[in-house]
Amino acid sequence: MLDRHDRSLRIATVNVNGIRAAVRKGMHSWLDDADVDVLTLQEVRAQDEHVEEAFPGWSILHDPATAKGRAGVAVLSRRPAVASRTALGPDDFDSAGRWLEADFEFGDRLLTVVSAYVHSGEADTPKQDEKWKFLDAMGPRMAQLGADDALALVTGDLNVGHRPLDILNWRGNVRKSGFLARERAYFDRFLGAAGEPVVGQEGIGRGMVGKLSDTRPFASENGGEGLGWIDVGRAAHGEVNGPFTWWSMRGQAFDNDTGWRIDYHLATPALAARASGYTVARANSYAERWSDHAPVIVDYAYDK
Repeated sequence: MLDRHDRSLRIATVNVNGIRAAVRKGMHSWLDDADVDVLTLQEVRAQDEHVEEAFPGWSILHDPATAKGRAGVAVLSRRPAVASRTALGPDDFDSAGRWLEADFEFGDRLLTVVSAYVHSGEADTPKQDEKWKFLDAMGPRMAQLGADDALALVTGDLNVGHRPLDILNWRGNVRKSGFLARERAYFDRFLGAAGEPVVGQEGIGRGMVGKLSDTRPFASENGGEGLGWIDVGRAAHGEVNGPFTWWSMRGQAFDNDTGWRIDYHLATPALAARASGYTVARANSYAERWSDHAPVIVDYAYDK
């Protein structure tokens, strides 16, 4: 009988909120039981030697941020990737520590897995301007990655709750970064039917990324057309709240499940058709948390 590793590739993603702190607080207890083949990390906040010390025996790709102690993304795997890339957006845009692509042999196909960490942003500040630049850059690259029936997956902390179902207290956050109409419109486009004009949640029409009064165009050669990617979590759970992936460390947010779903597996249709077992590995108690995020785990089947 074939075991799970012969039938599927298990991919997990998690924002570790500092890899050294996560390991110190018990991350390896979860990882030892998770049976993961590929693990994408965000907010690593460390140098190469720290990641290597934390994960002996793993093949490691790591892209630290330009500023030490900030951001940082990594892709860990049981078998080495065959190629990797970090470039995103125009040459003058600093995406270091926020976008890392890794190509893996996947049966007789190639699978691209991305670890992405979108800026948290802050409405009407320069921090939000950097977030707009990053979201602008994601669209064209996702269009390229998704071309020709490709197998590709964007994972990570994307710092946007796409729909009201993705944030328990969404009404109190409509003017805050993470749930701004214009941010959600990018996701309307990423996940819109391929090649079809996008009409978003706020009445957004073709070529628009905000409310009707916002005429700023998409920064992409494809205008306002959908890219056709699939939100694996929403496809797995349907029209329900969550399941949430981030809870504030303050107050009773975790105990009351007052969370946000901002950690994603976004897959091309060809890969999404192979997905099963979507799981948010929420800690059993507040005391057992080793990050303010929970890992998101999915199995992707090989060809039979």
